Amino acid sequence: MAMRTQGIVYRTALAGAAVAALLVGASSVGAQARPVGAQPSGGATADANASYWTPARRAAAEPRDLVVDRRGLGYLERSNGALEPYGHSVAASSTPVLASAPGGSTRPQAGPPSNGDGEAPVVSDVDPDGITIGATYGFGATVTDNDGIKSVDFVLTQGSSSTSVPASLVGTDRYGVTFDFTPGLADGPWSWTIVARDNSRRGGTVTTAGPYDFTVDTGGAAPPTTEPPPTTQPPTGSCENSGGTVENDPWTCGGQVQTATGRIYFEMPANRRGNRWNGYVCSGTAVDDQTQATSIILTAAHCVYDDVNKAFARNVLFIPDQAGTTGSGTDLNCSNDPLGCWSPSYGVVDRDWTTRTFPANIPYDYAYYVVPDTGAHTGAGANGSLAEIAGTLPIRFSSPVVGDRAHALGYSYSDDPNFMYCAEDLATESSYGDYWLAHCGLSGGSSGGPWIQPMDESSGSGPIISLNSWGYSGSPGMGGPPLTTSAACVFGAAQNSTLTPVDGGIVATC
Repeated sequence: MAMRTQGIVYRTALAGAAVAALLVGASSVGAQARPVGAQPSGGATADANASYWTPARRAAAEPRDLVVDRRGLGYLERSNGALEPYGHSVAASSTPVLASAPGGSTRPQAGPPSNGDGEAPVVSDVDPDGITIGATYGFGATVTDNDGIKSVDFVLTQGSSSTSVPASLVGTDRYGVTFDFTPGLADGPWSWTIVARDNSRRGGTVTTAGPYDFTVDTGGAAPPTTEPPPTTQPPTGSCENSGGTVENDPWTCGGQVQTATGRIYFEMPANRRGNRWNGYVCSGTAVDDQTQATSIILTAAHCVYDDVNKAFARNVLFIPDQAGTTGSGTDLNCSNDPLGCWSPSYGVVDRDWTTRTFPANIPYDYAYYVVPDTGAHTGAGANGSLAEIAGTLPIRFSSPVVGDRAHALGYSYSDDPNFMYCAEDLATESSYGDYWLAHCGLSGGSSGGPWIQPMDESSGSGPIISLNSWGYSGSPGMGGPPLTTSAACVFGAAQNSTLTPVDGGIVATC
């Protein structure tokens, strides 16, 4: 038996003239910041940016990781876990308050768990129960608890063999997994149970509901009685991992996603005066752009424009395929990174990101860096077009398939220099209208990395449907913004070479 998710794959994409036509208006905006870099020539800016990142500056740079606490206030989470107020001066909450979570359910989102009401989670509306199913079936159960749900696992049993799989939140208090049973081999009687844990203290209160009987009839021959059914649990880090939840593993499949995705170093101001700057790291991906003389990197808006201090980033350096370094880690030695380092000329963001402050602007947390084909490269690898040398991935400017498996990837700060990923069924987040990967454990530094659906693990490629954006403090899970009409409009501004950046960037009014 192998586990997988199924659904319609939407491949509609907007590009070129179609995207440009979506551009309602774009303008450049001034800010108290030095430009990302004038149009470089002869490698001068690329060399200067690489040299700027001295060992001391590299050591001081931290992930630009934005989180939301239980009261809906935004914080910058430091590498040591400390929460720095973002756009306000209120200390992070340690009071257990329930906040809206993926799919409309409620759960504590930060700080210590609830004292608990003494009640275990309640399981209802279980399916299947006492029926015969075919080769593919979506298992589901409704799970509720006043303390919020920490985890739900489905345990399938045939004979003496059992398999436990984490369930994903697929609706309001509804958890589900779609299973694909091997024809013939899996036929016969089965049972399954639901193990649910809440967020109360001392590890939570657990309910085990079931067993619920069902029969599998795939239309194949009866399995040999001496051969046990295969497990659904995929090997960790394997390129054969076509099912199951992956929380935070090294990406070992290589392919286009690894060469196109890289780490981004940059600085942002510590105050509105712009007289002190802090170093940060994020992730980004070179994308199909159908432009000449430039390449385009997709990343998070909070890695391009500081919505609190109203400034574009400066001293930006992009290092694709850094996992392939011959060094021991991130050392900014562009000669030991397989494709060297690249310096963008400017960033492009949505006006709705700049005029609001996180978390009010969460749905607009997407942006682009524009990289010229001439003079942007330094170090190992060839000079020329980033898109041609590193390769690109397509952006899908349409709705992804909720319930189908999605991969999120990025360069986590704590796992340097590994290229990390998480994977599970795509869900939605009700508070901010984002997509949600409930078990994703990518650490800070992965912000801006791509979400891909579907992922072809044999080639390491697929369309980008969102990106690593934000999370709830003290809680697993990653949110990603919808890449629809407005994101396509901002992309059109990045493609438009007639727009003039001011102080490091362009703000698109879409």
